[in-house]
Amino acid sequence: MPALTVNDHPTDFRMDPQTPLLWALRCAANLTGTKYGCGNGDCGACIVLVDGDARPSCQLSLAEAEGRSVTTIEGLSRGGLHPVQAALVAEQAIQCGFCTPGIALAAVALLQHNADPSEAEIKAALPNLCRCGVHPRLVRAVQRAGRALRGVEKIA
Repeated sequence: MPALTVNDHPTDFRMDPQTPLLWALRCAANLTGTKYGCGNGDCGACIVLVDGDARPSCQLSLAEAEGRSVTTIEGLSRGGLHPVQAALVAEQAIQCGFCTPGIALAAVALLQHNADPSEAEIKAALPNLCRCGVHPRLVRAVQRAGRALRGVEKIA
């Protein structure tokens, strides 16, 4: 029975260890913010943080996630929006919302390592496909969140 920490809660999954983490999160843990997109790890809709790194959960089995810490969009913030979420709203970088959880988590992972990324670094760190065409606003939102995390700007 694979055991891992999901959103700061120890969790045992009574599922086949080869089950993709995506399906364990959505079906067994009822954490449906993690979306199924392509199933190949290419679109970014299923990105979660695994030990702080952005990972496509469709490509990670429960066995591979065992003993690790997983953060989904539901666990990103407690008692308010994370600065990345606030910046996405402020920059109007959310349209349909389907890809937003994966984008937010990929941005969080980037900003944990580099709170002042260049446009090129942001584009490289956000492999997410967004059919709504908000990519220029996504770049601005990540830059704004970085400024907020550095204490340079407050997001209302």
